[in-house]
Amino acid sequence: MSLRVGIVNDMRLAAEVLRHAVTADPGLAVAWIATNGSEAVARCAENLPDVVLMDLVMPVLNGVEATRRIMRETPCPILIVTSTIDGHLDMVYEAMGCGALDVVTTPVVGDSRASDDGSMLRRKIHALCSTGPAGRRSTPAAAPANGSAQQRTGAGLPPLLAVGASTGGPAALASILAALPADFPAAVVIAQHIDAAFVGGLADWLGTRSKLPVTLARAGDRLRLGHVLVADSSAHLVLRHGGVLDYSTEPRESFHHPSIDTFFDSAARNAPPGSIAILLTGMGRDGAEGLLAMRRAGFRTIAQDAASSVVYGMPRAAAELDAAMTVAPLETIPALLQQAFTKGVST
Repeated sequence: MSLRVGIVNDMRLAAEVLRHAVTADPGLAVAWIATNGSEAVARCAENLPDVVLMDLVMPVLNGVEATRRIMRETPCPILIVTSTIDGHLDMVYEAMGCGALDVVTTPVVGDSRASDDGSMLRRKIHALCSTGPAGRRSTPAAAPANGSAQQRTGAGLPPLLAVGASTGGPAALASILAALPADFPAAVVIAQHIDAAFVGGLADWLGTRSKLPVTLARAGDRLRLGHVLVADSSAHLVLRHGGVLDYSTEPRESFHHPSIDTFFDSAARNAPPGSIAILLTGMGRDGAEGLLAMRRAGFRTIAQDAASSVVYGMPRAAAELDAAMTVAPLETIPALLQQAFTKGVST
């Protein structure tokens, strides 16, 4: 049976391009096309599709408010599809904070010179409709014995706050960063599941909401006190010995780039003493095994609770593995961090 797709776009040409891109896959079918957000909310109530392709700037009701209402009234996977983010960056991440699962640019159909013929859109649709709690890795992540990583590495480096997030992550990250003081006594590194075309904008957007400087992490960057680094999405971010960040193409089979498990696993081996790992809202279970590796290495671990998560998938998987020492509401996490890191500095 084909996956049913709802298309929301007020531009007739864009809606036709999306219809063409969807129907090019025999496993997909168009359930309906709505010309504004209000119509999309009504269509979802009458005929809920498997996934909604949501535009942002529309008359009557924009894509952010439509996403908010659909996720409250008739929840279903929502993929933001936009031709440009120029001038609308806040809307992209606000919509994801409301429950949109991912974002992608509008494909170009019928032009052999175009780099995006709709294949990325179709791949994301299938991924969002099939994503669920994945099975545990056949070989659990190797982790140092409790405390051994902290005993052999990290001299002269600031402690690390390692953060992993997915669905709903941009808004959760903005909330945490906004609450951290300018003299926050740790280096912050974030691995957020997001399309590579939008990760640079995510770093810029978070920077407008943070008292700490926020930039994209580059290979060779070192952990810096009071500085936030956001992982690029073109590969997997890893922490090497000596607090140096690098990128790796392994594991190649990972759907998510960056892989939170890969980042946390490397941090379990190489993070400085007193480091902390947090796993925030997200679908599936990426990061759960890595958080367990961090805990086994003697680091403090925190997972967001169900009530404050847009999707309680990754944090729940971590809780089920007993990977999180603390399960906390989003609004209390900044205070927990400030208390933990301040205590670490004073001891």
